[in-house]
Amino acid sequence: MMKFLKEYLVPRLIQYFFVVFLGLTLVFFVPRLLPQDPIREIVGQFQQHGAGLDAKTVETMVATFRELFGLSGSWHEQYWSFWKRIIRFDFGPSFFRFPTPVSELLLRFLPWTLWIMLTSTFLAWLLGNIIGGIAGYFPGRRWSRLLDVFSVAVRPIPYYTFGLILLIFFAYTWRLFPLGGGVSVGRSITFSVASLIDILRHSFLPMLTLLVLNGVGWYHQMKLLVQNVKGEDFVRYAKAGGVKPWWVISQYVLRNAMLPQVTGLALAIGQSYSAAIIVEIVFSYPGVGTLLYEAIARADYNLIMGIAAVSILTVSTLVLIVDLIYPLLDPRVRYR
Repeated sequence: MMKFLKEYLVPRLIQYFFVVFLGLTLVFFVPRLLPQDPIREIVGQFQQHGAGLDAKTVETMVATFRELFGLSGSWHEQYWSFWKRIIRFDFGPSFFRFPTPVSELLLRFLPWTLWIMLTSTFLAWLLGNIIGGIAGYFPGRRWSRLLDVFSVAVRPIPYYTFGLILLIFFAYTWRLFPLGGGVSVGRSITFSVASLIDILRHSFLPMLTLLVLNGVGWYHQMKLLVQNVKGEDFVRYAKAGGVKPWWVISQYVLRNAMLPQVTGLALAIGQSYSAAIIVEIVFSYPGVGTLLYEAIARADYNLIMGIAAVSILTVSTLVLIVDLIYPLLDPRVRYR
């Protein structure tokens, strides 16, 4: 146990905290390098709406807003204040949704992103590996060749293009699913079957986009792994011993080919998260992606930092969890 803690757990925890620290530091500096000055834009909006402000009043407002949004003082002082806010989960108020706190917006929008991301990622990984494994074991079957043609044709399509195709056919032409949003207009979220069905209908096309495009990637990888594993000596020995084919596939081939895919899942979580953000914008889904688009368009420092900080913490934590689960699946890691 001590060897496991010293050689496996502790190094990964150190790596986790280092990645989080480095990522959050970049989150602090990158928005401040943007050409827009959000404070000047806020004051400019007041002036555009007919507010007559003299130069002294404008400077007073600028100083007040900088203090309110944590942009006063030197970068060193702002950096120290930034870390204190991170610990308290306090990113200040949003610029364009003032005075709503950023933390409140994140708690409102993040669950929608995690819902479509985690569900589609798990299903894409599971179905892609199972179907790819069976297709790799029977590469000459007609259905296997048809799947190859489909996956090769679909895999290069960008997420936003594939999402638009689904939106045009299933929401605009055939009207089987809503055009956008998370729930129907005027409907409140309740713990009822009708509310659950409504949420599933609105999230079906975004999840289908992620499921198909991520799934074909897992399909290709698993098929190649299975084609290598099925030529190993222990598989040929099981066949020669009269073991049933489906038992050979599930217990000998898929279980051994699945181990690299677990590692690949940890590496693909970040890509799945960024893909979910892109898909949300296409479907006007009320997740972090839509919120981030508005924040960048309006140079909302606090909201950009809050979204990026929570994204780094979420993705890093999910990767760490998958990495810590790996020894439970691979006994060789436990034995070492």
